Amino acid sequence: MKLTLKVWRQKSSQSQGKFVEYQLDEISEGSSFLEMLDILSEQQVANGQEPVAFDHDCREGICGSCSLTINGIPHGPENATTACQLHMRHFHDGQTITIEPWRAAPFPVIKDLITDRTAFDKIIQSGGFITGRNGSAVDANASPIAKDIADYAMDAAACIGCGACVAACPNASAMLFTAAKVSHMNSLPQGKPEKDRRALAMVSTMDGEGFGGCTNIGECAAVCPKSISLDMIAQLNRDYTVAKVKDFFYLVP
Repeated sequence: MKLTLKVWRQKSSQSQGKFVEYQLDEISEGSSFLEMLDILSEQQVANGQEPVAFDHDCREGICGSCSLTINGIPHGPENATTACQLHMRHFHDGQTITIEPWRAAPFPVIKDLITDRTAFDKIIQSGGFITGRNGSAVDANASPIAKDIADYAMDAAACIGCGACVAACPNASAMLFTAAKVSHMNSLPQGKPEKDRRALAMVSTMDGEGFGGCTNIGECAAVCPKSISLDMIAQLNRDYTVAKVKDFFYLVP
């Protein structure tokens, strides 16, 4: 395959970025998208130029590191697929592919295609924990959990925190991410003691980090590589409303 790549290049968060065009030849349809970028980087190094910087780690769709907007779509054109799982057979010979980082104020560009997603870490730090006892591990059967609740918690826990939901949302909202994390822990008995405090703290931190409000457009769920449902946002809204009322009456510990 012959490809024309328009890649966003930016030396640092303080510098001005721009799209730079590259030509690639003989790209195998069996290559992954990140392998194609590796070939581009090798070509750049061979020509004495600086390779394109991009985030990656597991390359198995698990870690959430690969944060690429491909032809205007976070993670590319395939549903429920991370950028590292995307293969070149989904593109055609002679195609022009535009590659850029997540576009959201809370995710400033560090370099080229790499963005700083520390804001997500802060949301997790504010409430992503449970009160657990010290000592030996609790027996797995000590807290029986109904299958429907366990399935719901697993669906929420599937979120890999990649940030595609924020990049796709016109408001740069982090509601889907926050909702998945809150719903995961609030639905399980281990997370019940902090349920109200968690909802208040994580939503407050989300707002404080500059993410926009949710207006139910649905772009977040459409691009989520783990198919997190909008139902999670509805659950977060319910949990947050209950917690806010309790907090008003000084019932939140």
